Amino acid sequence: MAEIEAIRAGSLAGVPHGFMTRKGGLSTGPIAGLNCGYGSGEEHALVVANRRLAAEAVLPGASLVAVHQVHSPICVTVEDPWDDDHRPTADALVTARSSILLGIVTADCAPVLLADSQAGVIGAAHAGWRGAHGGVIEATVGAMEALGARRERIAAAIGPAIAQPSYEVGEDFRTQFAPEDERFFAAGKPGHCHFDLEYYVSSRLGLANVGTIEKLGLDTYADETRFYSFRRATHRAEPNYGRQISLIGISKSTI
Repeated sequence: MAEIEAIRAGSLAGVPHGFMTRKGGLSTGPIAGLNCGYGSGEEHALVVANRRLAAEAVLPGASLVAVHQVHSPICVTVEDPWDDDHRPTADALVTARSSILLGIVTADCAPVLLADSQAGVIGAAHAGWRGAHGGVIEATVGAMEALGARRERIAAAIGPAIAQPSYEVGEDFRTQFAPEDERFFAAGKPGHCHFDLEYYVSSRLGLANVGTIEKLGLDTYADETRFYSFRRATHRAEPNYGRQISLIGISKSTI
């Protein structure tokens, strides 16, 4: 088994976190590596084992808490860990509890990890275009604020996601955005354009008055050796696709 890779964001230095890649893990075949998605159709026990490997690489001994993601703007506050078999339906989580790891799985959508280190409050959001457009970023920041965070102190890092050159969409997609959102689109072939998801998510963070915003600029579609990609698997007519996980936690030693 290859060594697990956790990408760190400079803006979250001192906060246990990691945008995990597909490297390492127990999965084999087309989704070989650290597949952490229950929806991948892989054996449940393998996904559980991969998630535990990822958690131990970020905050050993912590309880990993995740949600059933549906591209919604819903954010939940974690007071106590729950079992994965009883995950609430949501697309973001926040907590002020130590020894808890918040987890988001993605395969082209943008994972966003957030922290107000001074307040000891963290968040994690699954921001595809639909969730970001619907307000998942604002919901996450608001929930962090309710736990004592201050927007100007929050640092947010946007992890590996599909990049604009890889994200071709039709004009029907474009019409779902306001005219002032034109800057998030680049011209493509006739009847098509390219959407900049990372830029869009960062703009929503800016509108939410988040103090520090970091874009990692990593394309899940283009880098097959490091990342799973729903769109790449679809274009290749592959039967399935894996999901990488992004994690953030609070260690007892830092509060």
